Amino acid sequence: MLVKEILNKMIVKELTIKELADTYDVSTRTIQSKIKKLGYEWDSKQGMYSYVGEDPEPLELDFSTLISKNSTMPVEQKLANNEVAASTSYVNESESINDSFEKASTNASTVDAIDLLLQSPKDRSKRVYRGFYFDDDVLSIIDRVPKSYKSELVNEALRKVFKEKGLID
Repeated sequence: MLVKEILNKMIVKELTIKELADTYDVSTRTIQSKIKKLGYEWDSKQGMYSYVGEDPEPLELDFSTLISKNSTMPVEQKLANNEVAASTSYVNESESINDSFEKASTNASTVDAIDLLLQSPKDRSKRVYRGFYFDDDVLSIIDRVPKSYKSELVNEALRKVFKEKGLID
């Protein structure tokens, strides 16, 4: 979506920062930062962003080019995964995300709990903090998910390996 389209939709209240952040799977702070870096400031009196930059106004710029390309999955696939994950919200705390996903979606057998957590983590359980060092390649994958879901990703990844090795049921 072009910057001018985003700004116009915000003016007529068809789009919010939160909705934009959800679309690009980033935080609202990231969206606000990207808009500010383009040369816009929030005008609270007018309830809109005003251009204050020195360069020509970047209205024809595709906003998606400003978002990090860490995630290689297309937005349409993320949205589809989010819909599937949303259908698992009935899961109680004793069931794992993987179990609930299998119950909710039998035709998406190639997507597992780790895929879900990379796209739309949901349930949380009690945790105990431990500090560990990670290699750069592993850390780059962990950093793809929002901060509040990193522990869940690591837990599910380890759980999957431990199940494959027969260490846990």
